[in-house]
Amino acid sequence: MQYERGLDYAKSRWQSQFQDLYYLITISYPLATHECVTFVIYPGLVCLLSADEATGYGPVFEEQPVDTIYPEESPEAKITMSCRARANPPATYKWIMEDMEIDLNAQGSHYSLVGGNLVISNPIKTKHVGQYFCLATNMYGTVISREASVQFGYLDLFSSEERESVLVKEGQGAVLLCAPPPHYPAELSFRWILNEFPTFIPLDKRRFVSQITGNLYISKVDSSDSGNYSCIASSQSISKSVFSNYIPLVPLAERPIRKYPADLKVKFPDTTALVGQNITLECFALGNPVPEIRWKKLDGQLPPNHEVRMAGAHLHLYNVQFEDGGSYQCEAVNSRGKDYHAARVSVEAFPEWMEHISSTEKDLSSDYTMSCVASGKPEPRIRWLKNGELSDRKEMRFSSLTFDDSGMYQCIAENHHGVIYANAELRVHVCAPTFEHNPVKRVLAPKNGRVVIQCRPKAAPKPTFSWSKDTELLYNSTRVFIWEDGSLEILNVTRADEGRYTCFAENDRGKANSTGSLLVTESTKITMAPSNADVKVGENTRMQCAASHDPSLDITFIWSLDGRVIDLHKDSQHYERTLNGSSNGELLIKSLQLKHAGRYTCTAQTPIDNVTASAHLVVRGPPGAPGGVRVMNKTDKSVTLQWSRGADNHNPISKYTIQYRDSFSKEVWKNATTSPTDVEGNTEMATVVDLFPWIEYEFRVIATSALGTGEPSSPSPKDKTLEAIPVVAPSDVGGGGGSSRELTITWTPVQPQYYYGPNFGYIVAFKPQDGHEWSKVTVADPQAKRYVHKDPSIPPSTEFQVKVKAFNSKGEGPFSLTAIIYSAQDAPSEAPVSVDGRALSATEAIVWWLPLSQSNIDGYQVKYWRNQEDSEGRAQRVVVPGSENHTRLESMKPDSHYLIEVRGYNSAGYGPASEHLQIHTKKAPPSRPPRIAGKKLKGRKVNIVWEHVEPLANEAPVDGYKVLCRQQGHSTGTLYTTGKQSIDLLLPTDGNYVVEVRAHTEGGDGAVAQVNITGNRQTHLSPSFTIL
Repeated sequence: MQYERGLDYAKSRWQSQFQDLYYLITISYPLATHECVTFVIYPGLVCLLSADEATGYGPVFEEQPVDTIYPEESPEAKITMSCRARANPPATYKWIMEDMEIDLNAQGSHYSLVGGNLVISNPIKTKHVGQYFCLATNMYGTVISREASVQFGYLDLFSSEERESVLVKEGQGAVLLCAPPPHYPAELSFRWILNEFPTFIPLDKRRFVSQITGNLYISKVDSSDSGNYSCIASSQSISKSVFSNYIPLVPLAERPIRKYPADLKVKFPDTTALVGQNITLECFALGNPVPEIRWKKLDGQLPPNHEVRMAGAHLHLYNVQFEDGGSYQCEAVNSRGKDYHAARVSVEAFPEWMEHISSTEKDLSSDYTMSCVASGKPEPRIRWLKNGELSDRKEMRFSSLTFDDSGMYQCIAENHHGVIYANAELRVHVCAPTFEHNPVKRVLAPKNGRVVIQCRPKAAPKPTFSWSKDTELLYNSTRVFIWEDGSLEILNVTRADEGRYTCFAENDRGKANSTGSLLVTESTKITMAPSNADVKVGENTRMQCAASHDPSLDITFIWSLDGRVIDLHKDSQHYERTLNGSSNGELLIKSLQLKHAGRYTCTAQTPIDNVTASAHLVVRGPPGAPGGVRVMNKTDKSVTLQWSRGADNHNPISKYTIQYRDSFSKEVWKNATTSPTDVEGNTEMATVVDLFPWIEYEFRVIATSALGTGEPSSPSPKDKTLEAIPVVAPSDVGGGGGSSRELTITWTPVQPQYYYGPNFGYIVAFKPQDGHEWSKVTVADPQAKRYVHKDPSIPPSTEFQVKVKAFNSKGEGPFSLTAIIYSAQDAPSEAPVSVDGRALSATEAIVWWLPLSQSNIDGYQVKYWRNQEDSEGRAQRVVVPGSENHTRLESMKPDSHYLIEVRGYNSAGYGPASEHLQIHTKKAPPSRPPRIAGKKLKGRKVNIVWEHVEPLANEAPVDGYKVLCRQQGHSTGTLYTTGKQSIDLLLPTDGNYVVEVRAHTEGGDGAVAQVNITGNRQTHLSPSFTIL
């Protein structure tokens, strides 16, 4: 009754003071149980204590809505937006769309609430697209979730309009436009197929698909690219792909194939990336030869987190950081020219908390400041919410907290990349001191050591503290201190300090005390300290350590190297504790490496104290890497290097080895020739000789001592030797052939390492065998391997002397050996005559003609195409050796009029075409197989009967039938021809056989019907029909 009357009194007293305000009140009442009692009257909070700690708290989000893309063709006719908060008492939920509260009970509403989740049934694009967020509320306050969008995803079909053919000369580049259909979201991936699905276009140095536009780029078209192309656009968000109509690509033959300079067609734009993102920059060029793509960062080195892929067309930057921002350039290079493109990559950042609020309890009338600091680029703007409502404060600073300040607070950091939220609950309370949940504890202290006995009552406002030992009050002295937070500190502890210690706490709400005890133990001492040691790499050594301690306490030994604790489990390959009693902490160090040198500290630790002892370990080994390797001087064939000596690791350096690599060594380091030959260990400079002129080199230096060879230095900055006149002449000079009135000169190009300077090229010299003056021409392409001299006055098949030499900006090199070649013969001047032929079937014909009388004929080209349906540009071609004057034409279309022409050719080109020959192919054979009507045994024979095949209107009439009897699994057998609709076949003695029956026409053989026959005089007939 006294307990209940106390509650009633407190309740009426507070209600009379605060009228309609309700608060959570704690009353310290001198009950037999010494409990601190709590009852809840919201919204203020007075105390959070009861016989058990109060467990109520405001909403804390566990799930929040996320941006949602709903496929328009989704079979699931609903959208679920998540919202779930942990709260006690449980939270209630409201949802807001476009700043308007959603009325869940409105007539015809598509919305419903499942827990805190918002479910949109049968979503409609015009009604439900927008921005959503939820509010979670309980008696302690309200929090709002992050905002999330609902959008409808779609990917329309490609336009049904027929795509026009793309005609491109061989050697030129081609661009096939994808033109993706309307879609959302914007992100699509693209692939292309050739002729049929799933024959995907392989992407390589010559072919590239932009993942920005979807276009297909072919840097250099050749005959193998002929076909029909279709673009596939795929949306991962809605799991849908669509195909474009086919685009015919028709390569046009051109001889010789011309070369074209690099021409960038895919150029990455100025790009903004967020810190931590992965981005891809695209570059691709047309050109013949196929251009090489190179990447660089104009204001520094390419980031270490980069990767070049897709044969150079993609530069991937992974986990982008601010320092990766800058200007990037792609360069397309081939032997005909270069093309450049540069654009800027800007790096910005999503907001990120540097400091944010957290839930806390504060005393009534105390001062408090909530702080939120966020980084980001652009710099985020900070806003504050209290219980879901926007606060007009720029900072949350409280000079004297009141109960009204209690609630749920949110700070919001926002820039145009996104928004982040930090949530916290602030409780303002008052409470008399109580030790119920944190009494003063029993404490152990080492003799002659230091001890702190904590006093942590729950109290608001902050109480005053006093201490007693047994029955004696304690005061601050040279050995005893009472801290501001109530803790008691005792220095130089003795046995006399053992006893019972009581902490007293008092504020204007009441007082309380709690008693603990102090027990004094023997202090821990090092009895065997580690000793300094000096060892070599690869050896083992032991570090001694032993200690005495109070027998009632457990002891642990901890080893550290230069202040870093050694993890014996992780570093077990090199460290091991030897077991030699609980008071021994000896450390075994195995297979020593240079990194194991340093100051080793042994810490002997008990639950109440610890002592340490240290020793130094010296590890002798191979020298460290030299530093600062740089080129001090250079000529065309040598460079002088300087470096700084590295650590000798306690052993003198005896010599240095210098290595080099260049762009031709494929990352392989080679030992350099030096002057002097042996580089002594006391020097820091040497000259590298026998280098190639105008080659970019890197160098590194390796030190060696009696204990071995150390790690190499970092490579020097790349540097080029000076230029020099070429000394290597082109090899394999020859030539001949070509088109009429041409002199073709060929050679093997000089390798790039022998260019010796910029502006490298060739001087080609030639003269008739009986001539006196050499004609000279300059070829500026360093990769050129031929030169064609055209002159109408050159007689055919004339003997010439030719030679080639190299040149660069420094001068001309030596000529090659002189070679003898011949000018081109004339192309055929006559057209074949008496061209004739006939159709053999629906798909084949034969053509013949009179051979040309000219002696310079290498062969004949026969070209044929349908008169009405095909253009001459899409004609089929057959090449026939010059020794033959007839050929068979295949893969023709049935019942079609074909035009056929024949022309002779040689290395100089094609002669004039013959007059056109017209041939009409036969009608197609029947597409339906004969139907087997009967089969029966006649002694040792089997009789097979079939129905007559009636051809369709566009099929050839039946002339007869062909019957093939073959053993099963074999493709050949005995073939019979008959004009009847039945046949008697000799029954096989054993084995399984197949009988095939097909109609025969002038257009060829029709579809097949099959009958299976089993020998051994027991024949089982089963018809099967297979159209071949």
